[in-house]
Amino acid sequence: MMLNGEKKMQRPLRWAMVGGGRLSQVGYKHRTGALRDNTAFQLIAGAFDIDSERGKDFGINLGLDEERCYANYQTMFAEEAKRGDGIEVVSIATPNGTHFEICKAALNADLHVICEKPLFFTSEEGREIKALAEKKEKIVGVTYGFSGNHMLLQMRAMVEKGDLGDIRVVDLQYTHGFCAIDEGEKASDSQKWRVDPAIAGPSFVLGDLSTHTYYMSQLIMPHMKIKELLCDRQSFVGSRAPLEDNAHVLMHYENGAVGTMWTSSINSGCMDGHRIRIVGSKASIEWWDSNPDEITYEVQGKPIQTLVRGMPYLDEQCNADERLGVLHLEGLSDAWANIYLKFAIAIDAKNRGNEETLQNLIYPDIDAGLEGIRWIENCVRSAENGSVWVDFV
Repeated sequence: MMLNGEKKMQRPLRWAMVGGGRLSQVGYKHRTGALRDNTAFQLIAGAFDIDSERGKDFGINLGLDEERCYANYQTMFAEEAKRGDGIEVVSIATPNGTHFEICKAALNADLHVICEKPLFFTSEEGREIKALAEKKEKIVGVTYGFSGNHMLLQMRAMVEKGDLGDIRVVDLQYTHGFCAIDEGEKASDSQKWRVDPAIAGPSFVLGDLSTHTYYMSQLIMPHMKIKELLCDRQSFVGSRAPLEDNAHVLMHYENGAVGTMWTSSINSGCMDGHRIRIVGSKASIEWWDSNPDEITYEVQGKPIQTLVRGMPYLDEQCNADERLGVLHLEGLSDAWANIYLKFAIAIDAKNRGNEETLQNLIYPDIDAGLEGIRWIENCVRSAENGSVWVDFV
């Protein structure tokens, strides 16, 4: 059955945002995702901006009550806790270096959390938050927004059923050319912090871009585990050093498969180089973000096939997320809506103690966020030691 906006829980969750204000590059994606199914979330509060007056003005223009547009997240968590109709879940759409403290404060305020990626700077921070979330019995979701493209679930089903045979090659790419020169940092505060290690963490494009693609590959092939990797990264715009604006990662999987990831913000002229190709012993499949409603299916010795979103021949786990019907194009806003709806279902299940739903729900959870941190750490460790092979620890 297609998604049509009918409620999946008794009532919408009372939701707030930290960050995501007027100057944010990502805030609107969160709101369109969360509010697409207005039976899932209701935005009632926010601490939208480090400039409190600008944040308040922005919240009012979103239709929020002025008294619930807060100067900072600490005040919001404290004041909302006093209310009978206080917030239940918060999305964190702030620079990377703030995620850990805000997430910790939210969990300690008994809130569920949805957080931008990369989740934190270190695996140690991730393990601390996971333990706190388990203690508080709360959900921590990660906004790997592209992963809501449900043709990825078709790819997952085909891998599970053995349509590709044994997986041999994993070819991943997420590149664009919008940072080919350093004008972006000069023109945009939101770009400036992304190349500051104190705020962005130990990587630029590895964390900002390729963690999306890495999680998507894990979604498609959950049984595929990396044994070792090698990362070679560059700062072609020298002012970004030590953070990279280009990187190549080679991966050896435990089953003998090999993988590559090219991630770059200096792929000059490229508008969208976000692709995933999985090569098996029988067949290959490929997905491209610029045409997210289709995957290419190539069986050795047979004509190339194009599988199209919404068609009845697709796997039921893929069509369960169908929204608009075949021939009506979906895209990133629908992908965000899909993961936000799953966040809501997960939160509702957690509140009701429904572990069966949680175990069967496919969404970017705290473990997905931890795996992304671990992947970045190993890439950085390899690069900083001379681009050598390192065990994936």
